[in-house]
Amino acid sequence: MGHATTSLRLLGAIDEVPAAAWDALLGADSTPFVRHAWLHALEASGVASPATGWTPMHLTLWRGDTLVAAAPAYRRDDSRGEFVFDWGWAEAAQAAGIRYYPKLTVAVPFTPATGERMLVAPGEDRPALERALAAAAVSVAKDGRLSSVHVLFPIERQAAALEAAGYALRVGVQYHWRNAGYRTWEDFLARFASKQRANIRRERAAAEKQGISIRTLRGDEVRGLDPDLVHRVYLSTVDKLVWGMRYLNRDFFARVLATVPGVEWVEAARGGRTIAGAFNVASPTRLYGRYWGALEEHPFLHFHVCYYHSIEACIARGIEVFEPGAGGEHKLSRGFEPVLTSSAHWIADRRLDRAVRDFLEREAFLVEARVASYRSSTGLRPL
Repeated sequence: MGHATTSLRLLGAIDEVPAAAWDALLGADSTPFVRHAWLHALEASGVASPATGWTPMHLTLWRGDTLVAAAPAYRRDDSRGEFVFDWGWAEAAQAAGIRYYPKLTVAVPFTPATGERMLVAPGEDRPALERALAAAAVSVAKDGRLSSVHVLFPIERQAAALEAAGYALRVGVQYHWRNAGYRTWEDFLARFASKQRANIRRERAAAEKQGISIRTLRGDEVRGLDPDLVHRVYLSTVDKLVWGMRYLNRDFFARVLATVPGVEWVEAARGGRTIAGAFNVASPTRLYGRYWGALEEHPFLHFHVCYYHSIEACIARGIEVFEPGAGGEHKLSRGFEPVLTSSAHWIADRRLDRAVRDFLEREAFLVEARVASYRSSTGLRPL
């Protein structure tokens, strides 16, 4: 399998490997979402299961009884919940008489956050084992008559390794807040022109005038949260969207609240009752915004709960980057900067592969031009 002393095993569930063995592969570039507990919560709750189109096929490399490398992977029968949109590729394949599904996706389901997708144990030959995992994914696709392999939101180094292994790269864009050594909230506000600074102050001050208090729950306070409440807040957003999908269930939130380190809950309360919240997850250096919802509508509450409150917390705690999730050009005027994301794609059919690569080359030019435009129009003034 590209490494003489290792053997490949496909896992039909994350709990086929002990949590300690899987988590021993995590390093400084790993996100909380590749922890065993997060993946187990997705699978054990039924959120990521064959019934929802996510059949686990985790790639694991072993030396004897020792797990030395792994990649979370799923056999997919559609593309929902991936956040790297290839519906057009599937339609083009169908029009050309090429079968697109099933395919193999290496990713964390429903989680558009960049991180390691190929996990390697400390002290091992990382480049060699990453090459072995990249090759193993292709072998599994060929053996299983899967049309393609899609590695979603890998870190830059792994994206380059996948490209070297013959995968085509795709670029996307998100909006991240970066800590420029701010000591206080006012340091951050000083980066804005006076008009936008006044606008942010106005949006942030609205909560107090509306009688709304906002705080972040961590640790034992999070473990004591009612998962029914968190799920209800999550659904309040999903159900408002025309394209909204109820991907996550109450059991998922119950499991994550109880087992995943770093979970945070930004609570907005009015009259002693929770009216809105943001479900975030923190690593030592990054904060990841995942889900937001409101049981009552109030002007500017979304900006305060999802952005301003957590930015101030990041400054106070020395967090380097805040990733609030996919989408949202409105974040540009509120201190977030455009960042390129990646995905890597191997397609078996040569005709489709050639067409996709041509498309990706044109798309990358447009995305990078758009990012350059965004950088010139962000609300932040140069340091």
